[in-house]
Amino acid sequence: MQFCFYLRAMKEVSQLIELLRMEQLEVNLFRGQSKSVGSERVFGGQVMAQALSAAMQTVPDDRFVHSLHSYFLLPGDLEVPIVFEVERIRDGGSFTTRRVKAIQHGAAIFHLSASFQLAQEGYEHQMEKPRVSAPEDLPSWEGLAKQFGDMIPPNLKKMLDIERPLDFRQVEFINPMVQEKYDPVRHVWMKAKGEMPEDRRLHDLVLAYATDYNLLTTALLPHGFAADFRSLTLASLDHSMWFHRPFRMDEWLLYALDSPSASGARGFTRGQVFSQSGELVASVAQEGLMRPRR
Repeated sequence: MQFCFYLRAMKEVSQLIELLRMEQLEVNLFRGQSKSVGSERVFGGQVMAQALSAAMQTVPDDRFVHSLHSYFLLPGDLEVPIVFEVERIRDGGSFTTRRVKAIQHGAAIFHLSASFQLAQEGYEHQMEKPRVSAPEDLPSWEGLAKQFGDMIPPNLKKMLDIERPLDFRQVEFINPMVQEKYDPVRHVWMKAKGEMPEDRRLHDLVLAYATDYNLLTTALLPHGFAADFRSLTLASLDHSMWFHRPFRMDEWLLYALDSPSASGARGFTRGQVFSQSGELVASVAQEGLMRPRR
């Protein structure tokens, strides 16, 4: 039984890696496919990681992404391939800059700018990793789905029932059966379910994919919509990331999230990603639409 789980997990991770490998159509032109994560539109983390992947294919192998800034413009169509057009903005002595436009049905659905850097030594400091429960002591998303069964709101259950290549484990318990209000702070352990190749760029891509999970819902915590948000319109508007240090996505990472503000029908959220040994490996910021449905 355990061996079958291992094989299934490896298959899911391989499928995610394949999803993030872009097909080159022409110089600076690439194509990607989509896979549903339980919603009716393309998952934001997918199109962001694919755009970053397309940019990587135009950058020298000795340069790694250190920051990206992106905007979600239109909902993505799951049934239609996404075309990625890469613009080579700058090739400098230490830094390389790329701009990527994702296109469906003749319109831009997503824009990304990314900067890549040659590995260099410099000053070092970082924030301390929060002290929280170990991931081995916490239930997975699949475990929560089995524990609460049909009591979970349908929209959340649909997401939990999707087979996914990532294991998420929430530190704070958020009761899915009540509309309780919580402080806009949470911690989530995450990692790929199977072993990944040594290629550092693949780990960067999978982390970019993973960081779009759990962000916007953190801004809902003070408003009683932590688990059941069927009466809301939710959509990522932008997403920025800074990659500080190398890491492995097949080892546990702690995603420390908070939401300093919600206003104007937008929720603002931040995240810091730590290795289990305490290194701050990445930082994230996102703003998203969150308003009652008309």
